[in-house]
Amino acid sequence: MVVFGCLLLIILPLAGFVIGSYFGDVAVGIWAALGGFGLAVLACSISVTALVKARNR
Repeated sequence: MVVFGCLLLIILPLAGFVIGSYFGDVAVGIWAALGGFGLAVLACSISVTALVKARNR
C-alpha cells in the first residue's frame, strides 16, 4: 500500500503534466502536475496513516 502511494508521487504529476500540456499550454500542464502531486501526497498520507494505525493495534 505504501509502495502504491509512493509510485503515485511519480505517476500522477507526470500524467497531469502530459494531459494538461495536451489540452492547454505549458502553464496548464504545470498546474495539472501540481494538482496531480497534491492528489498523490493525499493518497500517500492515507496509506501511511493506515499503516501506523495497523501497527498500533
